[in-house]
Amino acid sequence: MKHILIPTDFSDNAWNAVVYGLEMFKKTRCTFYLTHVNPIPPYSGAGSSLHANGDKFKNAILKQSKEELYQLSARIKKEFPKDLNHTFIPVALYDFFVDAIKRESENKKIDLIIMGTKGATGLKKATIGSNTGDIITKVKCPLLAVPEDSRSNGFKEIAFPTDYQIGYDLNVLDTLIEIATINTSEIHIVHISKNEKELSEEQQKNKDFLNDYLVNVDHSFHSLTGQNLESAVQCFTESRDIDMIAMVAKNLNFFQRILFKPDVEKISYHTKIPFLVLHE
Repeated sequence: MKHILIPTDFSDNAWNAVVYGLEMFKKTRCTFYLTHVNPIPPYSGAGSSLHANGDKFKNAILKQSKEELYQLSARIKKEFPKDLNHTFIPVALYDFFVDAIKRESENKKIDLIIMGTKGATGLKKATIGSNTGDIITKVKCPLLAVPEDSRSNGFKEIAFPTDYQIGYDLNVLDTLIEIATINTSEIHIVHISKNEKELSEEQQKNKDFLNDYLVNVDHSFHSLTGQNLESAVQCFTESRDIDMIAMVAKNLNFFQRILFKPDVEKISYHTKIPFLVLHE
């Protein structure tokens, strides 16, 4: 059984993350931890006033959160009656957000975190310090970031961008293979470069390793070359109807330069494509 954690603030954006989770694991029995974190104010002044009533205040907001989580569970069971083989567990917390998610992920042996993001702008901000970005960088657990405007059509086509500069940990590839297998997906390994130089010996070795390790999964290799890498990636995702982009966490700085230019208006192509961030 898979253990999936979905943080929620009860918004439409968070609901979309739930929908994606159910779609991704519709063939696999899962326990979904629907988690709402009531944040502790990070500044001492407001914190002192908020805690004036001590446990009374904390218990009141946790009670409200639990009620909303039970309503969320009821909505899931109503709108997705075919998914009743899953288990949905409400978790209401009063804590610092990242600390709470990290602790829950470790204690409950979470296999995947699914979070909603605010499209391109939100995902750009997420890489530099918002909740999603903090979870990516501080919690060593695979994370699926679901943009608010994305609509799930399955996960048949997965893009896996790489520069072949790093070797891949088997845990990373095993997670990718598992998701591809349960969704009958094809993995498109996309080499990104600014020129047409031949691969170095090390790069070729890493490419050959990927080809060998993915032998039992439908996969293909592609190359994107050009000074405007954003446009190249955009053309690829559109021409292939990519359903998800998977990346390795330690390569995030490289992909941030490619996918998240400061002028966000120029890169709208990925606002509807979920990102799967994999950790070693």
